[in-house]
This record gives sequence, C-alpha cells and structure tokens, in this order.
Amino acid sequence: MKLLVINGPNLNLLGLREPDHYGRETYQQLLDKIRAYCGSRGHEVSFFQSNHEGALVDAIQQAYFDGVEGIVINPGAYTHTSVALLDAVKAVSIPTVEVHISKVEQREDFRQVSFIRLACVGTVTGLGTDGYLRAVDLLEEHHVR
Repeated sequence: MKLLVINGPNLNLLGLREPDHYGRETYQQLLDKIRAYCGSRGHEVSFFQSNHEGALVDAIQQAYFDGVEGIVINPGAYTHTSVALLDAVKAVSIPTVEVHISKVEQREDFRQVSFIRLACVGTVTGLGTDGYLRAVDLLEEHHVR
C-alpha cells in the first residue's frame, strides 16, 4: 500500500513541545519509527509536515494525483478549526485515519470538536506516537475489505 503521513502545526517540535502531553520522542524519531513499521509490512510511505493549513490541503490533494492509497493525518490544532481539511479529505476520497498523540477527549473542551473526523475511516487517540502505527493497521484493515 502507498501511504502518506501528514502532520500539522507544531508536530515538528515533538520532544520539545509539552512533553507531558506529547512525550520526549523527537519528530525524526517518529518518522523513523513509522518508516520501519511500514517497511516491515511492505508499505511505501512518505511524509509531509506543515504549520500552514493551505499547505496541508495541497498535500491531501496531491496525494490523489500521486496514487496514495491511505492517509494518516495528525492535523494538530487544525483538527478543531479546519473545515478546509475536512473538505479536502472528502474531495479525494482516500481512506484517512486521524491520529492524536494525546488523549484529546480528556483535555480542554475546545479539543472535543474534530471536523476532519467526519471524513475519516478511523481515529486513534492517546497511544502516544504508537498511535501512528495503529493508524497504519486500520488502513490495512480498511484496504482488505
């Protein structure tokens, strides 16, 4: 399967940013972990990170033209604000799994809203960076149906 992992704002600061919520694993360590996991399962994986909403929309749209078969996305704060990301995922119809490192359902009230979830085949929260690996599993399950 050809996969794209998209990370939104501030995820490039993993390891530095609020380690009580997000842990001490760096962004590069996260990418290495996902790359190894996907490789062991025979998947091709690429990565995209941006702090800019429009760039994330562009990456989702480009995934369609690149033949991506599944998207893992951690939209960061755009989870709670971006109808544009929701619309982009709906437009390309690529199975997408939403991931959050922390248990957003146990955090601030504003984090309880997820626009993008409406277009996703699954959501993983609170598993730390291992949530990305679970998201790959969910895409595999969805792909074989």
